[in-house]
Amino acid sequence: MSMAAQTFGGQRSVNLGFAVLIIALYIFLLVPVVTIVGASLTDGLMIEFPPRGLSLRWYQEFFARQDLVDGLLMSLRIGAITAVVTSTVAMMAALAGQGLSGRLSGLFQLGMTLPLLVPELLTAVGLLFFLYKIELGKTVTGLQFGHILMSFPYAYVSISAALRQVPPSLEEASASLGATGWQTFRLVILPLVMPGLAMGAIFAFINSFDLYTISLLLKPLGGNTLPLALFDFLTYEFKPTAAAAATISILLSIGGVALVQKLVGLQRAF
Repeated sequence: MSMAAQTFGGQRSVNLGFAVLIIALYIFLLVPVVTIVGASLTDGLMIEFPPRGLSLRWYQEFFARQDLVDGLLMSLRIGAITAVVTSTVAMMAALAGQGLSGRLSGLFQLGMTLPLLVPELLTAVGLLFFLYKIELGKTVTGLQFGHILMSFPYAYVSISAALRQVPPSLEEASASLGATGWQTFRLVILPLVMPGLAMGAIFAFINSFDLYTISLLLKPLGGNTLPLALFDFLTYEFKPTAAAAATISILLSIGGVALVQKLVGLQRAF
């Protein structure tokens, strides 16, 4: 056997190994999703997979439970506000960071992503004490601040990555043609970074929707987000209603990605 044939055979084996690894990874990631969706459609009285018959009764029960519906509405409201605020502030931070260089730029990037590096529990405890100091402890506003803080790095990373893809020569050309800074941002930069901005907002929303520890410590009196309401539900009941709630969360995430695909295209967002 020639050296070229041996090399080709070895490369083919490596490619096959990578393909098998990727397929196994996708299966590992998708099996829990398929299981929980299937369990939400069961006609039985317990969470089980494969489902015992097919029924939408547990979705009906979910929307009949006022505590779960209230949790869903609170999570949607907080998530939507978080997405708008974090994407706006992250865009301004990314523009500010673009003007920095060297060590200062690295420190700035670290500061913007610091909430990802600090354990969420420590951040939640610190926020709880701080919010009580400013008389916002156990309020919806305080909870909103916590969600914005924890979701900000996701929006910032996405937007700053998109902003780095914009050639500086475009800004120079825009300025040379007489455009103001605001006109350059609105007509040149913003359309180019819109995919990253949209994806950052979606990431922030999904992260906010799923936050548990922050929500547990900062939740307002008498109010729950969906993860907290779902945990309370599972403490006393183990019905497929919980699987239906989880499926609704999955559908919201898929809907967010589909929205990005429709508005700007996933190929441009990554």
